[in-house]
Amino acid sequence: MNNLPPAAAKEQPVSPAGPRGLLPPLNGRYLWPLLGLVLLLAINLVLSPEFFQVKLVDGRLYGSLIDVLNRSAPVALLAIGMTLVIATGGIDLSVGATMAIAGAVCANMLVGGVDSIFLVVAGGMAIGILIGAVNGSLVSFLGIQPIVATLILMVAGRGIAQLINAGQIVTFQNEAFTFIGTGSVFGVPFPILLVLMVFAAIQLLMRKTALGLFVESVGCNAGASHYLGVNARAVKMMVYCIAGLCAALAGMIAAADIQGSDANNAGLWLELDAILAVVIGGASLMGGRFSLVLSLVGVLIIQCLSTTIIMSGVPPKYNLVIKSLVVVFVLLLQSPRFQAQMGALIALAKSKSNKSVGERAEA
Repeated sequence: MNNLPPAAAKEQPVSPAGPRGLLPPLNGRYLWPLLGLVLLLAINLVLSPEFFQVKLVDGRLYGSLIDVLNRSAPVALLAIGMTLVIATGGIDLSVGATMAIAGAVCANMLVGGVDSIFLVVAGGMAIGILIGAVNGSLVSFLGIQPIVATLILMVAGRGIAQLINAGQIVTFQNEAFTFIGTGSVFGVPFPILLVLMVFAAIQLLMRKTALGLFVESVGCNAGASHYLGVNARAVKMMVYCIAGLCAALAGMIAAADIQGSDANNAGLWLELDAILAVVIGGASLMGGRFSLVLSLVGVLIIQCLSTTIIMSGVPPKYNLVIKSLVVVFVLLLQSPRFQAQMGALIALAKSKSNKSVGERAEA
């Protein structure tokens, strides 16, 4: 029997990590990004009525919606890792370069005669974790600002990838590895399934263990977390390693898709899309509360926006401007201050309307 008084029973404390379920309930925080995504999907449906048509051809699903999901897979993986890094108050600008390095390592292993796909994938993942450990060490143990520490590898990492490739674009022919980027399982493209598997694993880790609380507590106040017994350095090291691993998986998708490693262009500027997706998802760059679900919604908003611009027939020179304006609009909708100001304007307009109606009635 509950011995708490009625008032206390209603005011149960809520965990700072938010809902402990895998999928959080729909509330104001989730409403605006989802509405933005629904609006973009509706616009695409108007521009192209067959947008939601999905066909099964040769055992693989095809359609505009499948293309949006498939093309957003690399950025989605980057955004998953970036979400955790940002939640600790950090940033990782090196994920694009990590993609290039991982792709170069895997391509050269294949060209060098490594037949085992498991060894190739393990090598790429190991490189990602190693790069994440380097970033984590610079940030957590040496105290270097995250933007500076990761900027080092953002610049040097692409040079390392070029050295691995000897300045060339390395191509390969390996059906097993190519499956990572172009294969399908039960008709669903494998990159989409890989994103779902990574998301489920990390979501379980963050919401069904104490690690999610540790990540948010370090992002909110690392000093206070230390006095509470949380090892802030270990937490930061962990999230940078996860970000590196996710970037390596994204790099393998990119390399498998083109069956080659292009150190100059692989993952170029995708770190900015990943950061933007996390911000659209409502995460604060100062650290603290995070949501992997909203980060993936942000990724879909970015990809749907790009698809909408292409399908609308707008001249290419306006694409980036339109994309920027829409992103600013979505961010404004999520701003509490903007919402309060809009609410005040609506209330003022209603009061003036009621006043004018009253004056007419008296007249």
